[in-house]
Amino acid sequence: MGKAVATEEFVDARVADIRRRADWIRRQALTMAHRAKQGHPGGDMSCADILATLYSAVLRFDPANPQDPARDRFVMSKGHCTGAFYSALAGAGYFPVADLETYLQPGSRLNGHPNRNYLPGVETNTGPLGHGLPVAVGMAVAGQIDAADFRVFALTGDGELQEGSMWEAAMFAGHRRLGKLTVIIDRNRLQQGAPTEDTNSLEPLADKWAAFGWEVADVDGHDPAALLELLSAPRGADGKPLCIIAHTIKGRGVSYMENQAGWHHGTPNDAQLAQAFAELDAELAA
Repeated sequence: MGKAVATEEFVDARVADIRRRADWIRRQALTMAHRAKQGHPGGDMSCADILATLYSAVLRFDPANPQDPARDRFVMSKGHCTGAFYSALAGAGYFPVADLETYLQPGSRLNGHPNRNYLPGVETNTGPLGHGLPVAVGMAVAGQIDAADFRVFALTGDGELQEGSMWEAAMFAGHRRLGKLTVIIDRNRLQQGAPTEDTNSLEPLADKWAAFGWEVADVDGHDPAALLELLSAPRGADGKPLCIIAHTIKGRGVSYMENQAGWHHGTPNDAQLAQAFAELDAELAA
């Protein structure tokens, strides 16, 4: 009985830590966009809980040895959301948090799209959509050939799924039975300028991935406990890659950004930044 309680308390503490980290990522991303006068804060907010869960409780990595062959690989396929991604990397210890202040400044390593030649922890250059998942599939194939133990994770936007290269990669991953590959879809239903379903409908999304031989799971992308359970479960035995459809809200946590396609781009002014922080304070205290 005591052991079960201790385990439950440990999980609760870990979930609470993930929530704090996600809040920190959101604040950093907003501050970076405000300072740089450019960015993609809507998508940063929707994926913050996913990144916080991965980097604080799931991924196996060593920031002091970023090329460790045994590390898990994470590919930020939705590479335009660098505010959240760079914050997650800095928070994980890959580079000083103070470097976030140079975001999008001339000569900074923290440019608009992640570049593996500039920053440790970036596995591959992304930004042009449709590239990240195919690269992640290649990493998983390499691990399969080497009988390696590492897992490969890719975070993709849902609008990005309108790229044909994503579905070629999905089909090939199912064919190769890449059981150590997990794709997480940030399903906020908005892309640049319009809802995904108005642009090019993706539904029935789960059925499409399942048809290519993937195991599919739906989850609340803002529920760290549910994300942690899914992402940390052992994988690989059945040979099926895992697709997690994480239902999220674009601009999550900031009322004037939530579900607003216009905040795909955009930067908060001083008053908007203050309001965002106040709303995040209230949510964290709730």
